Amino acid sequence: MKSAPPHSYIDDMQDELSPMTTDALEAAASWLAGADLRPTRQRLALAALLMGDGLNRHATAESLFSAARAAGEQVSLATVYNTLRAFSAAGLLTEITVDGSRSYFDTRLDDHPHFYWEDDHELTDAPGDRLQLTGLPDAPEGTEVARVDVVIRLRRR
Repeated sequence: MKSAPPHSYIDDMQDELSPMTTDALEAAASWLAGADLRPTRQRLALAALLMGDGLNRHATAESLFSAARAAGEQVSLATVYNTLRAFSAAGLLTEITVDGSRSYFDTRLDDHPHFYWEDDHELTDAPGDRLQLTGLPDAPEGTEVARVDVVIRLRRR
């Protein structure tokens, strides 16, 4: 595993990413280094927005794009999509698809269920202590179950 870039690298990047705190950028650099991803300016900025404060979140490409633009980042929506896919491929995020056109990227990597609020298009963690899966169908020959996503869809009455 690669170590985080030296502090001077973060100091240099701080000028380019001025709205980001040094702590958030250092956390982002460590997060990227842990997955052997090169810490480009755009990756650092997006990683800092996703997890620089240490909190878990569920982000769409559009919500991260809006947050990046609000932070003064000049980044395209296509770059945000590509970066989120790279983070997922590296094992830093889990992609949760709620329908054919909407995906959320979860910074929390352990197995846990989700609530999807259909009215608000919001994904949140659901408590897993009452969820019980008693069995799964056998995977077709030559395959294995990679993951089971549990999304509990909610709507207001």
